[in-house]
Amino acid sequence: HDLIVQGLVSPTWQIRRHESHEKALFDLSVLNADTRYPYRLQCEQRVLTRLADAMAQKTANLQVRYGCELTGLTQDDSGVTATVNTPGGTETITARYLIAADGARSICRKLTGMTFTGETYPETTILATTPYRFEDQLPGLSNVNYVWCAQGTFSLLRLPDIWRCSLYSDPDESVEQALEPQAIERKLQRIVPRDEPYEIVEIRPYRIHRRLIDDYRAGRVLFAGDAAHLTSPSGGMGMNGGIHDAFSLCEKLVAVIEGADAALLQRYERQRRPIAEEEIIAQAHRNRTRMLERDDSKRQAMLDDLKRTTDDPVKLKTYLLKSSMFEGLRRAAAVT
Repeated sequence: HDLIVQGLVSPTWQIRRHESHEKALFDLSVLNADTRYPYRLQCEQRVLTRLADAMAQKTANLQVRYGCELTGLTQDDSGVTATVNTPGGTETITARYLIAADGARSICRKLTGMTFTGETYPETTILATTPYRFEDQLPGLSNVNYVWCAQGTFSLLRLPDIWRCSLYSDPDESVEQALEPQAIERKLQRIVPRDEPYEIVEIRPYRIHRRLIDDYRAGRVLFAGDAAHLTSPSGGMGMNGGIHDAFSLCEKLVAVIEGADAALLQRYERQRRPIAEEEIIAQAHRNRTRMLERDDSKRQAMLDDLKRTTDDPVKLKTYLLKSSMFEGLRRAAAVT
């Protein structure tokens, strides 16, 4: 509830052409029989983490510690021993299992020698946030918009008080040049020309990866989230896939701790890794590839095809069940 209150409910998202404002509008209300939440929730990660931290601090059997660094990891048939540097000195912590949910630069992945197969995409995405009200100038915007324009592509994602604009270097621009304030200003002026400069809250570059760990389990160390898979943020599938990992893993881990056969943990690998590879990473890659298309006729053909989908309730529901990750959850649940 708190997450919904602090976020922005977004019942539609769209792919559009900037110059003509032509769009394919994906209405998530067709999923109202499949979920109590037939919408995207636009919410900053800092809000989610603060709410999660507040819940964790109130949980009796959970200890939250900050400023600690994992430096060593060993395991045997009975458990895992972690060596941790803390503000008070070096500690060793022993447990039956360790969940490696330590992100894209996972130390657990390195310490267990797991390989992370894939690639880093060549382009750098530049995130610029501004309080400017694009919705007052661009007709029919959703809160989530992936846009083709004459110069390439950009996206506009709305949060409660700001818009997040994902921008890219021009063909003749280095990343360093594209990050300069005048370059950011030029790119935003292309979206909506105005007499005064844009107020910029934040500028942040980031690289996009497509990678998958070779196994979700290294003995008693179990991987989840970005430590296990990295993908393009297009479609919001990376973080949500990580949350799905966590629910699936914890359900099985609790059962094992309460006496179930430890072989149950292999089902986690069988359920989640194929979904990451064939649903999450593959779909996000298709989303990215589509928006990078520069040929005008191919863009129009793709948009026309998408509009045929959005105009047909049956096709639209099938598409959204897949892109909103319900199909992946159902597929995973069927794996024994």
